[in-house]
Amino acid sequence: MWYQAHFAQLACYIIHEIDLWFGITVRTQSLHGPIPVTTFGPKACMLQNPHAVMHIQDPASQRLTWNKPPKSVLVIKKIRDASLLQPFKELCIFLTEVKNMIVYVEKKVLEDPAISDENFGAITKKFCVFREDLDDISNRVDFIICLGGDGTLLYASSLFQESVPPVMAFHLGSLGFLTPFKFDTYQSQVTQIIEGNAAIVLRSRLKVRVLKETWEKKARVDEKGLILTNGDVLNEVVVDRGPSSYLSNVDLFLDGHLITTVQGDGVIVSTPTGSTAYAVAAGASMIHPNVPAIMITPICPHSLSFRPIVVPAGVELKIMLSRDARNTAWVSFDGRKRQEICHGDSITITTSCFPLPSICFRDPVNDWFESLAECLHWNVRKKQNYLSSEDEEF
Repeated sequence: MWYQAHFAQLACYIIHEIDLWFGITVRTQSLHGPIPVTTFGPKACMLQNPHAVMHIQDPASQRLTWNKPPKSVLVIKKIRDASLLQPFKELCIFLTEVKNMIVYVEKKVLEDPAISDENFGAITKKFCVFREDLDDISNRVDFIICLGGDGTLLYASSLFQESVPPVMAFHLGSLGFLTPFKFDTYQSQVTQIIEGNAAIVLRSRLKVRVLKETWEKKARVDEKGLILTNGDVLNEVVVDRGPSSYLSNVDLFLDGHLITTVQGDGVIVSTPTGSTAYAVAAGASMIHPNVPAIMITPICPHSLSFRPIVVPAGVELKIMLSRDARNTAWVSFDGRKRQEICHGDSITITTSCFPLPSICFRDPVNDWFESLAECLHWNVRKKQNYLSSEDEEF
């Protein structure tokens, strides 16, 4: 009924204002990890289920709604891909001319000479242009549309270190495990999202802090500790041996306790979303994104018994170089911002309170298994022939 939808939107708005006022970012002590925020960007939130027990949403019933009609959209296009120029233009014309949306586009996208033709030039003048790491658009964008592959979605996640607007990802790249939508029917699909009440999956992210230990003598005062990186990661944190030919030798702590020393090419700390990326190539299991967990996967360990493990999402992990390490290590975050880790430096990893709300084509379960089948060809083999009664006698 109309009044039920109005009540849900009102409740969503109140929750959004409470989140903004109190800044709900404190980790819980539960091993299940921090309770994720249920507001996404300035206008989106999770549709509240009146039958939820203790206000805990069943992941299968997580649906998107709006506390106010969305008016702005960020369109992210894979850079230097000529095949995406036409879909990008069609989508932007539809959003601006038909839906009257405010379209945000990154400056380097518009620097492509092929973008600025005579017909499309008038449309680009209506865009709101921003630059990565310079302009803050976190409170301006209502939802995101990605055109490309999985890397485009990872890039979208990196632009928002706290609350992430809902993300609609179109499969226009190579693999497309995280991009469930086909572009053929984009108009009806985008319209459905703008109207609200779409299924979403909350992809957990890792909150990462790199602490560099430096000693600088200034007026006989020792200055120790410099935070170099502090952000949220969607797929994985990778610590490896870098250009050195020696084994990586790093200590792994869980809630302050040393649990093991990794001797090998390195170690991957991944989210369930990242379990189907680098981790699965290194021998890890594949975990559904609704499972609250962190996966630890060694890379080519010099031990036959070192297998990948899954730990609760609520733990705090810390990685440091071992005392007797022969070389430094290197760390990267979703394949970006690679930097060297020296003796005394530490990498702290926890589950973030701010997940990435990924809009589903159908629902979280069906979308995931369809991606396993289509992208990774999971359990594909030639079927065994039927054994007839005559064959059984032999």
